[in-house]
Amino acid sequence: AVVRADVERAVVGGADVGWADLRRADLGRADLGRANLLRANLERANLERANLGRANLERAKADEDTLWPEGFDPVAAGVIFD
Repeated sequence: AVVRADVERAVVGGADVGWADLRRADLGRADLGRANLLRANLERANLERANLGRANLERAKADEDTLWPEGFDPVAAGVIFD
């Protein structure tokens, strides 16, 4: 199932959302500081002002339409681009 939620200011912290389908999700200002996003699908997701802190993004899937926080290096964080 595709998550089309607007969780712009959600505090997810240490939540385990690994393998989640977050395509097109608006995570604009979400606190994902310690969230497990292992293999999550982040295609077209908005993470522009999200706190990614120590989030686990290993093998998370993204595309050129995924929006990242300024200065964040998704490749260094283990994100895979298709």
